[in-house]
Amino acid sequence: MNFLHLTPEEQALLDGAEGPGVQRAMEIVVTLGRIYGAGALVPIASAHISGVSYKNLGEAGLEFLRRWADEGARARVDAWLNPMGMEAARWRELGFSADFAEPQLAVIEAFRRMGLKPLLTCTPYLLPGHVPRRGQHLAWAESSAVAFANSVLGARTNREGGPSALAAAIVGRTADYGYHLDENRRATHVVEVSCPLRTVADFGALGRIVGRQVEGGVVYFADLARWLPPLPQDITRGGEAVDRLKTLGASLAAYGAVALFHIAGYTPEAADAGETLLRAEAQRLIVNSSDIETAYAAMNDAEVQDIDLVSIGCPHASLAEIAQVADFVRGWRLRTRLWVTTARHTREQAAAEGWVRIIEEAGGRVVADTCTVVAPLRALGIRSLATNAAKTACYAPSHSGVQVRFGTLEQCLQAALSGRWDG
Repeated sequence: MNFLHLTPEEQALLDGAEGPGVQRAMEIVVTLGRIYGAGALVPIASAHISGVSYKNLGEAGLEFLRRWADEGARARVDAWLNPMGMEAARWRELGFSADFAEPQLAVIEAFRRMGLKPLLTCTPYLLPGHVPRRGQHLAWAESSAVAFANSVLGARTNREGGPSALAAAIVGRTADYGYHLDENRRATHVVEVSCPLRTVADFGALGRIVGRQVEGGVVYFADLARWLPPLPQDITRGGEAVDRLKTLGASLAAYGAVALFHIAGYTPEAADAGETLLRAEAQRLIVNSSDIETAYAAMNDAEVQDIDLVSIGCPHASLAEIAQVADFVRGWRLRTRLWVTTARHTREQAAAEGWVRIIEEAGGRVVADTCTVVAPLRALGIRSLATNAAKTACYAPSHSGVQVRFGTLEQCLQAALSGRWDG
């Protein structure tokens, strides 16, 4: 078992030199390091904290955060929040009750007191000026963001819990184990895809298939690059490659516990190291068209015809996706609710392009700060939804008690126009 070495500064934080809030954070980071056999702590460039929705936290979680803030805990690196259970500015307009809104806003205030930026998104890598660089150490908790940062950007983060990511933000460090180490980034499974993948939903279906089989393994996709255009130099606007990859990572993480995947000749580490990234005992899987069809069927509730809500943006929609939605609904009038969930800064950019106006003139909403996975949908009268997001299809039935139809973006938007699933 490794002995966890602390620098004099780190030991002082653990001993309470900067107060009980920092000491509590250091205790969490050090305890995890000792449990997982870390030899040292590493500085982090940023943290991303999950467990933000009052729907999930409840009163006990809110009081925990308030106590930590009262103890003087403050983030010392860039730190952002996952989506909360509603949009801060328009919760009344969207139908949320004050009984939910007031404690939810109190949660955000507790985080604000600890110095966290009120940028509530599951896609922090789309924040301009804050895209992680290859090799940077992070402490991120949102599973889809962890997969994207590790895999597509070549940064290094474990799949943190909400409290451990917050603790890392407060002390500016995390324990050096897991995906921070080279040896743990080698692939345990090789996947060959023997059929076309042409839509974001197809990549979500692939993630479901592979995630269920490999669970917490590291995946090496041997031939997936042929279904991906090159990544743009600026990923913050999204685009076909970015949107497919963020959906793939979200699905792998939701249906398995995948925090890292490689794509031969495409993602940073696979482009450099190729098959030397494979473990000698790596298992091989083949995915074919019938597997994709089976995945689509498994994510669809065949009994659902009438659709209460069409949900686009899980992970949060990029500018490119918002533009696609606006182009589809331009000049039409929707028959059911449409939410395009995104980060606040992305909505501001989309509004400047005129896309928010087009969507809202059709009767849809571009909703910031939240997503349908963490919102109290049944309290809003929603019993069924359509989505092109495999992560939503995974979590909405159990987390929100709603029935789901899963399909392509075009199928979902057609359902918004008709109010029915004709898929």
